[in-house]
Amino acid sequence: MPDPLVIYDVDDKVSTITLNRPDKLNAISHDLQQALSDAFARADADAATNVVLLRAEGRSFCAGYDIGAKGPGSDDWRSDPAKAHAHLQPQLEFEMMPWLMKKPVIASVQGHVLGGGCELVMLCDLTIAADNATFGEPEVRFSSVGPAIVMPMIIGYKKARELLYFGDQIDAQAALDLGMINRIVPLADLRKASLDYAKRLTLISPEALYATKRAVNRVADAAGFRTALAAGLDVVGPLYATTTELGAQFRQIAATEGVPAAVKWRSAQFGR
Repeated sequence: MPDPLVIYDVDDKVSTITLNRPDKLNAISHDLQQALSDAFARADADAATNVVLLRAEGRSFCAGYDIGAKGPGSDDWRSDPAKAHAHLQPQLEFEMMPWLMKKPVIASVQGHVLGGGCELVMLCDLTIAADNATFGEPEVRFSSVGPAIVMPMIIGYKKARELLYFGDQIDAQAALDLGMINRIVPLADLRKASLDYAKRLTLISPEALYATKRAVNRVADAAGFRTALAAGLDVVGPLYATTTELGAQFRQIAATEGVPAAVKWRSAQFGR
C-alpha cells in the first residue's frame, strides 16, 4: 500500500499536517491538493486542537504545482481563456484555505519553497524557516503566473515586482528581512523548533486566537485583499491559453526530456 500523500497527527493541541511526497519535492499534484484540502478541513474542525502546523517530509517543503503530472482534463484547459480560468480558480481557493481557516496556521519550511508552495506559505498566518530555505515564484520564466498574486501585499510592490518579473529566488535571510517569514532556525532544529513555536501559541485561548485572526483578516479584506487576489486571477488566467515562444519551447522540452530538463534549460539562461 502506498504511503499517504498527507499525514495528519495531533500533539498536545497542535494539528500537524505533513506533505509526504518527498520524491517529487512535494510538488502539488491533483491528488495531493485534494488530500491537503481534506486535512485543512479536518484540522479546522478538530476540537482537540487550537493551532495547525503545516510541514513537509524530505529536503524541500514544496517545489510548486506538479506541471508534469496528468490530472483531470490534462492540457485541454489551456485551449481557451474560460477553461484556463476555471482550472485555476480551484487552485486559488485551495491556497486560500489557511487564510480562511478559523485556527492559525504555522508553516514550517525547508529547501525549495517555490511557486504554488510559496503562495500557500504566504497565505499561512506565520512561517518558521530552516536556514537552507529558498523562496520564489519562477513561473514567469515559463510564461505562466501563479493563481494567487499575494506577494505584493506581503512584502511590498517594488520587491514583489522584481521577484515576480524575473522569477528569481531569495534565501531565508532575505525573506525574513522582507517580512515574508517570521523566524529562521538551523535545519536540524526545524521540526522541534516549529512544534515548540506552535505549542507556545496554544497557550493563548482559542477564542482569542480566532477573534484576533478574524480581526486581522477583516481589516485586510476591507482594504481589498481578497478582491485583489480574485482580480489578479481574472487577469492572468487568459495567459495560460496564450501560446508564447518561450512557453512553447519549455513545454516541448518538458514533454520530450522531462520537467527537470526544461527547468534547467530555462534557469541556465538566467545564470541559475
